[in-house]
Amino acid sequence: MVLIVYTVTCKIEDGMARNQKPSDWDKNRVRALRRHMGLTQAELAKVLGTRQQTISEWETGIYKPRGTSAMLLNIVAERSEFKYYLEEESRR
Repeated sequence: MVLIVYTVTCKIEDGMARNQKPSDWDKNRVRALRRHMGLTQAELAKVLGTRQQTISEWETGIYKPRGTSAMLLNIVAERSEFKYYLEEESRR
């Protein structure tokens, strides 16, 4: 098993990376990011500094990431070159 650990250091303009709102993270986007990175729920939880159960709750739609968690997801997505947002926006 290979665990990729990201050190996130960046300046966030207006409180969000890439001008995305916390509500942009739904269950499908969280799961797609995790799969894009090739991580288990436990591994993504470790990267984000949260619990595996929290990742599971996001992916099943029980809760949505908000605040700092959503911001960290934005940063990790950008650093891992996750293109879900661009693909979604181009379909509209």
